[in-house]
Amino acid sequence: MKKRIALFPGSFDPFTKGHQDIVLRGLNLFDEIVIAIGYNSQKDQRYFKIDFMIEKIQETFAKYPQIKVVTYSQLTADLARKYEARYLLRGLRNTTDFEYENSIAQVNRHLNAELESVFLITSPPFAAISSSIIREVHRYGGDVSVMLPYSL
Repeated sequence: MKKRIALFPGSFDPFTKGHQDIVLRGLNLFDEIVIAIGYNSQKDQRYFKIDFMIEKIQETFAKYPQIKVVTYSQLTADLARKYEARYLLRGLRNTTDFEYENSIAQVNRHLNAELESVFLITSPPFAAISSSIIREVHRYGGDVSVMLPYSL
């Protein structure tokens, strides 16, 4: 039987407790999860440096050998083939997320017919957390520690 490998793609700028919750819950469904940080090496418009985020995500999941962290700059559907992932793991906070993710799922399915998108509804304590809100609060000196699974 083939391993059930899921790809969890995103910019993760930063990786939040909501993201962590989706990954940990995903372990109940999948044998392995590849957290894939998408970026364009020609543009450095990230708020948090990519190497810093890789380190923090790896620290967060240090006790989980079935979770790996990679970076990529290619089509997500192609990356899924590379890691033999047949599933895309995504979290949904609200209907706006659903509309956006549904469109992406359709395109990914068109590009890779074996790729199935699996959506998990965000757990209530994390529904209001978004990377963009965290960046804004952090930029102006606010405390974001309760929204992150690691220390800054």
